[in-house]
Amino acid sequence: MAQRAVPPFRADHVGSFLRPPELLEARDRRHRGEISAAQLRAVEDRAIREIVRLQEDWGLQAVTDGEYRRTYFHVDFLEQLEGVEVRGGISAKFHGARGDVDFAPPVMHVTRKLRHVKPIQLEDFKFLKSVTKRLPKVTIPSPTMLHFRGGRAAISREAYPDLEQFYDDVARCYRDEIRALGEAGCSYLQLDDTNLAYLCDPKMRAGARQRGDDPNELPRHYARLINAAIRERPKGMTVCVHLCRGNFQSAWAAEGGYEPVAEALFNELAVDGYFLEYDDARSGDFSPLRCVPKGKMVVLGLVTSKVAALEPKEVLKERILEAARYVALEQLCLSPQCGFSSTVHGNQLSAAEQAAKIRLVVETAREVWGDA
Repeated sequence: MAQRAVPPFRADHVGSFLRPPELLEARDRRHRGEISAAQLRAVEDRAIREIVRLQEDWGLQAVTDGEYRRTYFHVDFLEQLEGVEVRGGISAKFHGARGDVDFAPPVMHVTRKLRHVKPIQLEDFKFLKSVTKRLPKVTIPSPTMLHFRGGRAAISREAYPDLEQFYDDVARCYRDEIRALGEAGCSYLQLDDTNLAYLCDPKMRAGARQRGDDPNELPRHYARLINAAIRERPKGMTVCVHLCRGNFQSAWAAEGGYEPVAEALFNELAVDGYFLEYDDARSGDFSPLRCVPKGKMVVLGLVTSKVAALEPKEVLKERILEAARYVALEQLCLSPQCGFSSTVHGNQLSAAEQAAKIRLVVETAREVWGDA
């Protein structure tokens, strides 16, 4: 099979990696006021150089900065938009192999008109680009993250009596950010979206109804929002979306197959590829992939980032071929199902176990497609 020259690659990954101890210590010292922001950034720079080197050594064609400058995959980005405030959180029960975890993810509140007042990821991207010869990938939260968790109640009625104006402003902010990244040479962008995946879960769908939203209409509404956000992306920029059912200290929040969102996800959302969780029964079977049109790529998240045990390579190959019953093998790739550290806390694996997972992805991809 022909080698892929553009992303997503046969062996790919979602983006975040376990933070090294020295970085966690520096973040704690910065929080206590013992070091400056510049000193923390110097520690981040050193840690990013090392995780980039490791990604290259593992055989990955696209590399990220590990999200080493963030506390949460979404908050650090969204709170830099003018008009967004972080307030408390929504209590949630996350479930994992070691039992339930209580976690209250921060909730974004839109308190006034939204504005993109400065590039958010630009300097981080420039640094990443300067320390690798591989393709640098930027991961940012999906624009839907400003709506789903808080709903109408978290969006100022004074600023936005009409929600359509809110959606227009969110999309405009994202277009401004993507424009800045594109001008700096970014050609691989990933939008991390929990909400389309949450809308596969009956309990989450019921929660949306309680907030006054129609869970049947939201996938299409969100597809229109994301399309508006990326519609001016520069020629040659690949945009993928990653769907996640929650990832906090190896625990998850939602479950359910992709069927409820499949049509909007695959045929109305104008992205180039999809990173889909498929590491266990929580994500359902592969049949929704029948909706994927030709020309779009699906990155199968068959290797879990939540537990250390390695998936048997032959099982991974069997599952890839099973998925190929619904979408052509040439449209498929392989990755971990999520990042290893969607929050600064990290999943319950060691750095060595994390490395083994990525190597398994690369080795399996080479054996299936002859290419990683």
